[in-house]
Amino acid sequence: MSEPKETDTFAALEKREWANSHVARSYAQVFAKAADMVVPCLIEAVRTKPGTRVLDLCCGHGNVAAGLIRAGAQVVGLDFSTAMLDLARAAVPEAKFIEGDAMALSFDDGSFDAVTIGFGMPHVPDPPQVIAEARRVLRPGGRLAFSVWCGPEVDTALGYVFGAIGEHGSKDIALPPGPGANDYADPTLAFNVLKAAGFTDCRQSMVASEWQVTDPGAPYDFFREGTARGGAMLRPQPASNAAAIRAAVVSKILEKHGQGPEWRVPIPAIVTSAVAV
Repeated sequence: MSEPKETDTFAALEKREWANSHVARSYAQVFAKAADMVVPCLIEAVRTKPGTRVLDLCCGHGNVAAGLIRAGAQVVGLDFSTAMLDLARAAVPEAKFIEGDAMALSFDDGSFDAVTIGFGMPHVPDPPQVIAEARRVLRPGGRLAFSVWCGPEVDTALGYVFGAIGEHGSKDIALPPGPGANDYADPTLAFNVLKAAGFTDCRQSMVASEWQVTDPGAPYDFFREGTARGGAMLRPQPASNAAAIRAAVVSKILEKHGQGPEWRVPIPAIVTSAVAV
């Protein structure tokens, strides 16, 4: 993986990182063990039942789509990453997956009963436009639910890793400007955007998702190998910086979660739901 370029846009970085099949597989096989714990909450939030027509935006490797299919839904998944879509098609052949732009959907107005977005909001340049498009393709009374990781104001592996990057990372490596990774965990921001787009009955709940690991440095590895932002910050680090970052993550996990030999590392999530007016 290349170092973030000074001329990179946020959209270009996201598309480049998620086009890499290694990153997609690593996310699906390891990082997503925490994301999988959030799937039942998303399915419940959109009140999925047999026959529900669901659009799964930013569908990734298809873990939310798989849960929706098990609940009896008719599922269309959409993502910009061909590497992720290859994984989704292999994992969930019962769903239909298409490559597309969540900010400019090709579906007719009112085409779906529900829209889910599993951790996709931080990966699009214009999240309010995604919310507006979700409202457009939902029928009145249709339901939207999306998940985002909690920010470092709570105890989370995300805070451990990005705190270590801030302390020990090379100052020459930076991300291009883009939406905050945890912006939509904030109910004030999320609810205001939802209401402006034509949603009501906005709600949030926290899911205590986590990783169970036997290596206290594993969260560093998960972010390095299986994420776009984290990977773009971690993979180009000089060896000495990388070693210091990983050591800081290990130290934080031992401090917070004991001496092992196994650790339950929190990476909690917020699920936001709303109803189309």
